[in-house]
Amino acid sequence: MTGRSPATKLHDTAASMGAAHNLVLRIVSGVVLAALALAVTFFGGGAFALFWTAVALLVWWEWLRLIEPSEHFGLLITGLGALAIGAALAFGQHSGLALLILVLGALAAGITATRNPVWTAGGLAYAGALMLAPPLLRGDDHLGMLAVFFVFAVVWATDILAYFVGRAIGGPRLAPAISPNKTWSGAIGGSLAAVLAGLAVLWPDSLAAATKIALTAFVLSAISQAGDLFESHMKRQFDAKDSSVLIPGHGGVMDRVDGFVAAIVAAVVIGLVRSGGHAPAAGLIAW
Repeated sequence: MTGRSPATKLHDTAASMGAAHNLVLRIVSGVVLAALALAVTFFGGGAFALFWTAVALLVWWEWLRLIEPSEHFGLLITGLGALAIGAALAFGQHSGLALLILVLGALAAGITATRNPVWTAGGLAYAGALMLAPPLLRGDDHLGMLAVFFVFAVVWATDILAYFVGRAIGGPRLAPAISPNKTWSGAIGGSLAAVLAGLAVLWPDSLAAATKIALTAFVLSAISQAGDLFESHMKRQFDAKDSSVLIPGHGGVMDRVDGFVAAIVAAVVIGLVRSGGHAPAAGLIAW
C-alpha cells in the first residue's frame, strides 16, 4: 500500500485549517450581525428603518455587481434614489407611495438596462422588499418587536440546524442542480428547529395557539429555504460563488439575507391577510 506523500498531507492539513478558520469567521461575523439586528429591532423607530434601508442599498449594489459588472453606475444611482425616496416615504407612514416609487424605479431600471432587464428590475424589487417589509412588520409596538424576533428565530434556526444536520447526516440532495451541498435531512432538521425556536419566542398559552404558531414557523422556514435556493440559482446563472466579500466567512449581504427576505415578505403577507390589512404583526403572531 502506498502512503500519502508529504506534499499531499501538507495540502490536506492546510485545507482543514482553512475550513476551520472560515467556520470561526462565519460564527464570529454571524454573532456580531445578529446582535446588531436584535439591538435595532429592540429600539425600533428610525434606527430600525435606517438599518434595513442600508441593507437594501448594499443588496442593490451587490445585485448589480452580479448581473451588470461592467456598466452599472447609472442603474446603481437610479436604484439608490428609488430606495432612498421610498424609505423616506415609508418612514413618514406613506407605505403605498413608497411601494409606487419602488415599482416605478424597477420599471425604469429594467427599461434602461443594456443587459438582463428582467433581472435588473427584479433586483430593485428584491432590495425594496428588504427596505419595506421589516419596518412594516416591526411597527411601533411591543407586538411588532416580537413578530420580528419570531421571524429572526425561525430563519436563524433554519440556517444553523440545516447546515449542521446536513453535514452530520447527509443523504439525498435537496436541489443538486442548484446547491449541491444542501440535503433533505438538513432541510427537515432546519424546519423542525425553526418550529421549536418560534414556539420558544412566542411561548403560546394553549395547545391550539401552539399548533398554529408551529405551522406558521414551519411555513416560514420552508419559504426561507426557498429564498436561499433562489439566490444560489441566481449566482449559478451569473457564475459567482458569493454576492461580494463584505462579510467575513459569509460572502456578501445577499448571502446573509437570502432566506430572511423571503420569510419576512411572507410574514408580512400572512399578517396583513389575517388582520384585514391593518396590523401585520398581530395577524402573524396573535393566535
